[in-house]
Amino acid sequence: MLSRRHIRVKVMQVLYAFNGTESDDFSKDQKFLLYSIDNMYNLYLMLMSLLIEVNKKSITQLENIQKKHLATPEEKNPNKKFINNQVLQLIANNEALQAAFEAKKINNWQLDNEYVDIIYKAIIASDLYKDYMQTKTSTFKEDKDFIVDIYKEIIAPNDKLYDYIEDKNLTWLDDLPTVNTSIVKLLRKLKETSNAHLLTPKLYKDAEDKQFAIDLFKKTLLNQSKLGEEIAGKTNNWDTERIATLDLVLLKMAICELSHFPSIPTKVTINEYLEIAKEYSTPKSSIFINGILDKLLKQYQEQGKLNKVGRGLM
Repeated sequence: MLSRRHIRVKVMQVLYAFNGTESDDFSKDQKFLLYSIDNMYNLYLMLMSLLIEVNKKSITQLENIQKKHLATPEEKNPNKKFINNQVLQLIANNEALQAAFEAKKINNWQLDNEYVDIIYKAIIASDLYKDYMQTKTSTFKEDKDFIVDIYKEIIAPNDKLYDYIEDKNLTWLDDLPTVNTSIVKLLRKLKETSNAHLLTPKLYKDAEDKQFAIDLFKKTLLNQSKLGEEIAGKTNNWDTERIATLDLVLLKMAICELSHFPSIPTKVTINEYLEIAKEYSTPKSSIFINGILDKLLKQYQEQGKLNKVGRGLM
């Protein structure tokens, strides 16, 4: 679920907020970094549980309609296609997912059920829903395509849901695109015979990714004076105060990767930080950062300072 780029963004955010020196005890900040990353999984679980709650809402609505004193024949015998959607049923009955909800105490929609109503009403008012409900039966693939479509076009872009997520946890806004993409990918992979744990993916691809997050944070922080000197040496015509703080953080992280992470190709490092700068910093930041890194890379190559391991890593 978690990409190396998103790990870099998380490290960047904590380093940006860190105001200490190399001698400070930064254990609390490292703990916050790992908490912030782990909390991304709660966002995933919360959004998966929203699908279940929307399905429950449709059941409640149908039961209320059937109880009407003057219900029409159509209301007495309604189309239950959405309620019986095979993908929603698979998600709702997934024991591994239910266990994760309980372990992480995911109960947002029981407390804030008005957002379930918002999403439910948006779904049933959509053309996607109207087209889907033209028939009373469907294949698993048709059910899956429908859920993927409503997630992409109705749930993921919903402004009120976005505001709710922002209010709950500010760091979730940066996680949301990654989590939404992961959910759509998982839904597309889903089969009737899928392993129960498909819906409870690992947050980190492997143990190395978690260690990468810790090492990148610690090595950048512990070497920030030296990294700052490297930057100053290539920005003689720049007043340090004129350089955006976030650009300095990204430069230090990038230089740290070039110097202290021998298994990461130089092109990967540079491209990753340029993309992060484009998304999070000023319009000209990526050009500025690219210029500094290009100068330093040439210098390191001339001085034989790039200790990269493996073929094609230069």
